Amino acid sequence: MTFDELSKNKPTLEWKQRMDENEDLFTNENINATNEILDSYIHSLKELRGNSTKDEVVECVKKVVISLNELNEHYDYFIETMEREELYEFITEAARIAGFESDDDITEEWREW
Repeated sequence: MTFDELSKNKPTLEWKQRMDENEDLFTNENINATNEILDSYIHSLKELRGNSTKDEVVECVKKVVISLNELNEHYDYFIETMEREELYEFITEAARIAGFESDDDITEEWREW
């Protein structure tokens, strides 16, 4: 998978579908804000690609997780178990594309959701 493919398959696509099916966790505002954070994360990793160190990728992960923490708090804690798993998969896949491999949960240290 590439960054461009991953960008087209953000977890927010499924969130939008669930919102359209009357899932009350989601609003257009929290979905759009999440998209902005995930797009920024992908952009940061793209800038590193080919030259990234483990520490640089981890710093990008830290930044996206902290941003999602703040967003989750701002929108009354809409990130629940399923969303956490979807975000985790997205974040780790993007890190893998950037050249970072880990069997550990690379979001856990900063994640509040």
